Formats: sequence, structure tokens, C-alpha cells
Amino acid sequence: MDALVLPLALMCSLGLAGIALSVVALFQAGSSVQRLDRRTKARDAHLEAELEAAQETMKGLAKQVDQIREQSPAAPPRCSFNVTTRSQALRMHRRGDTAEQIAAALQVPVQEVELLLRVHRIVLNHLIVTPKSGPALERATSA
Repeated sequence: MDALVLPLALMCSLGLAGIALSVVALFQAGSSVQRLDRRTKARDAHLEAELEAAQETMKGLAKQVDQIREQSPAAPPRCSFNVTTRSQALRMHRRGDTAEQIAAALQVPVQEVELLLRVHRIVLNHLIVTPKSGPALERATSA
């Protein structure tokens, strides 16, 4: 009987050691789950706080956009000179109208009229100063 007791005792002790090891593993797994749960809750709280801050920022920006829209004129910006308007402006200038009168009549900014007139003067001065030559001038002078 002594021969059977020793192997049975060895098997029981191995079984108890396995059970003890399983209990320790379950305890470790439970504590790991609790740590992960705490970390997840902390991250969730942090993300919620950041989300609320971002939403408050968005609300503030939306208010600023609304204020800017209320302050700005509702009419879309007008195009500046097209070919017809440019021709009318130059015609009015030749008649002797001032830049302010031209701007008021054509409903364009005075600065644009002044710029157009300045560029027109530069082009005219360039045409007058440069010597005229070439086939077109030769045909005109020979005719």
C-alpha cells in the first residue's frame, strides 16, 4: 500500500499546485482587467474634457463668424473694369471728367479709376517716346 500512496500523494500535490497556480493566474487577470478599466475610464474622462473644450471653441468661432457676417455688407463684391467700362472711363476722361466723377458714374472705386488713368498715361507716353518704325509706319508714310 505504501507503493500506491506515494504516487497518489504526488498526483494530489501536483493537482493542488495546478489549482493554486490557476487561482493566482485568475487573480492576476482580474487585477489586470481592473487596471485597464481604470486607465480606460481616465482616458475617457480626458477625451470628454477635450471634446467639450473643442465644442466650446467651435461655438465661439461660430459666434465670431455670425458677427462678421452681420457686419459685412450683404452684396457680393462687384467686378472691377471690363472692356466696356474701361472704354467708357477713358472716353469720360477725354471729355474732361475727373476720376471721382468717373468713379461715381460707373460705380467703381476711385482708386481703380486713378490706376486706369495712370496706366493709360504711361502707355501713351511710351508710344510717343519710342521711335515709330516698321512696315506699318513705312506704308503709312509712303501713302
